[in-house]
Amino acid sequence: MIWLAALLVAYVALAYVAAPEFWTFRDRGFRNQRFEMVTHTPQGIPGDPINVGLVGTEKELVHAFAVAGWDTADAVTLRTAIDIGESVLFARPYPDAPMSRLLFEGRVQELAFEKPVGDSADRRHHVRFWRTDTVGDDGRPLWLGAASFDRGVGLSHDTGAITHHIGPDLDAERDFMIGDLSASGLLLSTSDLAGIGPTRTGRNGGGDPYFTDGKAIVGVLKQSP
Repeated sequence: MIWLAALLVAYVALAYVAAPEFWTFRDRGFRNQRFEMVTHTPQGIPGDPINVGLVGTEKELVHAFAVAGWDTADAVTLRTAIDIGESVLFARPYPDAPMSRLLFEGRVQELAFEKPVGDSADRRHHVRFWRTDTVGDDGRPLWLGAASFDRGVGLSHDTGAITHHIGPDLDAERDFMIGDLSASGLLLSTSDLAGIGPTRTGRNGGGDPYFTDGKAIVGVLKQSP
């Protein structure tokens, strides 16, 4: 009877503890998930590619970028649109300047961060993030983002609307952002995720040319206490 009891205990442990935990852990691996690794403008024009990702809570992302010296972008309103115009025209600081809307899998960015270069919002490092339904190995959500460098304000090559033009080297901007977070001491590790693939002659939603090795770098943030 002892062996039967031991067998029953082993069955319960396997069926109700080990197996569910195995499948839960397996499903948490974001590296095997498939995403559409490009954003779109509200008009449906392909925009900036997804080239970064972070694993962490919303609070942890906001904290990490603040420590790294990045600002959270304001929402787009009539007031902020006027403010960014004045910032560009009169070289006035506006570290929280808004960003235009981009869609990823049909959703507008949920978080956006920037780091100005110079006295106005004309030139800046910036990144938009979208929360996904996928989680990292520790159960925290995976956020995918599009990082690029705004090199100046001008007219969209596709629509004629006023917009920022991005620098062509997306990999340099991706690496700059990851480097800042790493220097902040809040990045535990990084790994590669398949992106849009090597691209030498890409164009974003404003018609700006870009090139990239096509990889997304995903960082895991330290957990909040």
